[in-house]
Amino acid sequence: MLLIGAALWLFLITRPTPPPPFAEIRSNFRPSEAYLLDRHGEVLHTLRVDFGQRRLTWTPLAEVSPALVNALIAAEDRRFFQHRGVDWRALAAAASSVLRGGPARGASTLSMQVAAMLDPRLTPPEGRRGLEQKLRQLRAALALERRWSKAQILETYLNLVDFRGELKGIAATAAGLFGKSPAGLDETEALLLAAILPSPGAGAGRIGHRACAIAAAGRFQTECAALRQLASAVLNQPPRLPSQHGVALQLAQRLLRQPGERLQTTLDAPLQRQTATILSQQLAGLERHNARDGAAIVVDNASGDILAYVGSAGPLSSASQVDGVGARRQAGSTLKPFLYGLALEKRYLTAASLLHDAPLPLETTAGLYLPQNYERDFKGWVSVRTALGSSLNIPAVRALLLVGMEPLRDRLRELGYLGLTDAGEFYGYALALGAADVSLLEQVNAYRTLANGGLFGPLRLLPGDPIGEPRRIMSPPSAFLVADILGDRTGRALTFGLSNPLATRFWTAVKTGTSNNMRDNWCIGFSRRYTVGVWVGNFEGDAMQDVSGVSGAAPAWLEIMNALHQVLPSEPPPAPAAIIAAEVRFEPAVEPARREWFIAGTETGLVRLPDPATRTPQIETPPNGVVIALDPDIPRQNQAVLFASRPARGDAYFLLDGARLAPADRAYQWLPLPGRHTLELVGHDGERYHRIEFQVRLPGG
Repeated sequence: MLLIGAALWLFLITRPTPPPPFAEIRSNFRPSEAYLLDRHGEVLHTLRVDFGQRRLTWTPLAEVSPALVNALIAAEDRRFFQHRGVDWRALAAAASSVLRGGPARGASTLSMQVAAMLDPRLTPPEGRRGLEQKLRQLRAALALERRWSKAQILETYLNLVDFRGELKGIAATAAGLFGKSPAGLDETEALLLAAILPSPGAGAGRIGHRACAIAAAGRFQTECAALRQLASAVLNQPPRLPSQHGVALQLAQRLLRQPGERLQTTLDAPLQRQTATILSQQLAGLERHNARDGAAIVVDNASGDILAYVGSAGPLSSASQVDGVGARRQAGSTLKPFLYGLALEKRYLTAASLLHDAPLPLETTAGLYLPQNYERDFKGWVSVRTALGSSLNIPAVRALLLVGMEPLRDRLRELGYLGLTDAGEFYGYALALGAADVSLLEQVNAYRTLANGGLFGPLRLLPGDPIGEPRRIMSPPSAFLVADILGDRTGRALTFGLSNPLATRFWTAVKTGTSNNMRDNWCIGFSRRYTVGVWVGNFEGDAMQDVSGVSGAAPAWLEIMNALHQVLPSEPPPAPAAIIAAEVRFEPAVEPARREWFIAGTETGLVRLPDPATRTPQIETPPNGVVIALDPDIPRQNQAVLFASRPARGDAYFLLDGARLAPADRAYQWLPLPGRHTLELVGHDGERYHRIEFQVRLPGG
């Protein structure tokens, strides 16, 4: 009676929990990777996020090599297709061996092993099951076979079983050990995998020996020598699975968090690959100029959808995981369009207004600021159209003097340049020339605002991100004028010529920029449909050699734009209602007469400079307060200081330290003497027009 009661109690406590449906196990399976998808669901990047184990996607049994199934059954469960979950013959043989004092023999079927995989309670921590747990596993296997097919059991086993080290499941194991998919495994590889299962951490010799035994018992054709050789070649080195692969590493690292996650983005996979290739090829050509890194982004103007996001493309980069799209770098000349846009909007300037590109010394709390053009020369009087199109620095500083530092800083903040956290005075006059740190993402959205007629809106990277209500930042007329100037190849010809990488066969508006010491190249521009931004430089911050925005970033920008508009046209935007066209000429003819756009109420037919003869002459160079340091390595006669007046006057002369020096009708080269000096411009009638002070220092003085 006691035995019957004990048996009944054992029967009750070992009653199995109904196994979950096969479909549930398959749908809940999570690989150790997460997947970044494009807008159409195509995988852009695969990133490992679970470092506790290595699993790839679930592999259907139909995609597993039959050789592996045969080897697995021969090694683990020879009567798998004959029993109902428990191999009673094997169980009886194992029990008989134990009763005779022999070694314990395994009698666990594949169904029993799968039941234990599904219910962790069936696997004891110490690794050996007692009678109760063994009965639980037997009954769980029987219940499993009543609900699942043999194919489902095999498929689950192959996807959940631990093979070797961190490799779990047949997909990761086949790829990691053999560089193959499960369907491509041959008989030799299949036998080796079957031999791994009983003791995954065993050495290559032991596993090779077991593989030979399986081959002999199952009458496989593979020779033992081949098995031992394969075991030695494969098991004595780490798995070869890549931890990440694709074309959007920086975004994947930023966005993917959960194993098995499949995150859809607004990116377009073909465009992403093409953009990355174009940028990599451009950087390869710049290798001898010490340019290693680059980034690029493509945005749809209407929606704000980011279509391509290449955070790093340098084939020789030493910091390829840095995100160049989000990193802030010095802006260079790329902020000038927004400076001029503000000046046009406030009606301080028109596109035909003349600005003087000549030396402009400015006193600051840090000393004298002397802005220079990229080409280290001066163009004289130029229109706003030429000054912006040809990216002249000194006219931009003069425009800043009209607009004011604080209003420009506020406008840039409104346009999304959120890194400008200090007051305008902090950046000083150099703000006009891009002495602020900005990101490529900020740049592209600010230029997209120009493309959209002055309307600013957020960019979108995920389809679920809100589009947002656009905000009016720039007036439509000022945005139109800036875009028109940036799209005018004749306006940029003074600096860049008519043929350059900024000239497209369809309408685009574009601006380049180069930061101090050639550390950063920018090229940002837009068509009617897209805005494209490219940055080229070095993540470590070292300078490039003889690389400007036109030679560094612009060729890649051009090729990306051409790819976007292989078929799609891009026409100039229509003029807003408040914009009118008028013929304008210049007197004197510093620029040819032309048809120009004006904001209504600012139009003029004639732009006239005052007669130089009526202007009070001034000393143009050297600037007041300048300190000139002599270089001991350069002969003194080669360090002459230029004295020049504007306008040059034949009835005036230079007076240096009270001594008459030379006529002021032409520039005079003075050999510098150490000390403090006073230079005056004096008329022949004794009238003193202008007076400056400067200092010459010896080395170390």
